Amino acid sequence: MKIKGVIFDMDGLILDTEKLYQRFWREASKECGYNMPQEIALKLRSLDKNLARELLRDFFGKGYSYEKVKEIRVKLMAEYVDRNGVEAKEGVRELVEYLKENGYKIAIATATNYERANQHLTLAGVRDCFNNIICASDLEHGKPFPDVYIYACRELGLKPEECIALEDSPNGIKAAYNAGCVPILVPDGDNVDEVSDIVFARGKSLIEVRDIIDRLEI
Repeated sequence: MKIKGVIFDMDGLILDTEKLYQRFWREASKECGYNMPQEIALKLRSLDKNLARELLRDFFGKGYSYEKVKEIRVKLMAEYVDRNGVEAKEGVRELVEYLKENGYKIAIATATNYERANQHLTLAGVRDCFNNIICASDLEHGKPFPDVYIYACRELGLKPEECIALEDSPNGIKAAYNAGCVPILVPDGDNVDEVSDIVFARGKSLIEVRDIIDRLEI
């Protein structure tokens, strides 16, 4: 079936922010008396809040307060962003321009809430690239559940199999695959081998995605 749409994850794909989430999850946990290993911080990428709460309590014990630690993490990261801003990943604008020129519909499907997504995209200078921003925080289930991709496809007026999903994390790839989209991985960090069997293709950066899409259309 011909590809008609491309749906972007945001953190770690469009924006170089996953490293910040990992850093401040660990710092917030430490502030509350818990030593969070990097491997646990990686597993939190784009993860549904209920699954994240369960993961952290399983690892640290029932005394770990997900809500308290998250509140501190949000505060620490907001302070950092206010001081330092947010950077876009290489090739974002070029890829979006190519997609628009060739008639593809595009959207963002992110685990981040709309207010913060809008702020971070604006700070990174790429807010004008995207009209449709679909936030998993507005839906019942976040990634790796397929809800956000199913909703994004519906908003674009397309079937899931007509849409490429660009993702950097295992939870995002699982969500895209479960929705029936064509998952393309652009890794940001480790722990991505677990989804190798459900990834359609992978690129080292967004710059390579254009070539992947070109080959899909041959």
